[in-house]
Amino acid sequence: MDDLMKERVRQAQQGDVSSLAVLLREHYTFLYKYLIKVTMDPLLAEEIAQDTMVRCMEKIRAYNGSSSFSSWLITIATRLYIDRKRRWKREERWKRQEQGVRSIRWQFESKDEEWSDVLDALSRLPSAQRIAVLLKHYYGYSYEEIGEILQIPAGTVKSRVAYGLNQLRKELREDNE
Repeated sequence: MDDLMKERVRQAQQGDVSSLAVLLREHYTFLYKYLIKVTMDPLLAEEIAQDTMVRCMEKIRAYNGSSSFSSWLITIATRLYIDRKRRWKREERWKRQEQGVRSIRWQFESKDEEWSDVLDALSRLPSAQRIAVLLKHYYGYSYEEIGEILQIPAGTVKSRVAYGLNQLRKELREDNE
């Protein structure tokens, strides 16, 4: 974390609302893009991003700087998503995800952006594997860092990543046959 960021965090922790506002504004897009990929639902991603920002405002004094500020936000967001997911019934989850995938696909196509087979296959992975694969191979976190974010052992993370990658390979092979 650079010195300016550290100073903003310190000021925010001391109650400077303008520093906190700058921190949140600088990180919102990054967080939202992460949550789009995790949730496959733009409305849910926005809700969780906003909930994450509120939680950050409430807990900014608890941030200890042991990880980057963006990692701290991703940790909060991921935990909020997992908590929310636990409350959903299977039917409601399926319905929202299908609508979200269609909405994201439509957004891609309306902007003449390609909806790739990889995104399609990723949308069909169970969320535990999708989160692990995204954090490892798209965002570059180590197994240990992902374990900290998800509050699970690094070995479990490795297992989820391996399972997710195997499922992706299998689905992409089937799609191309």
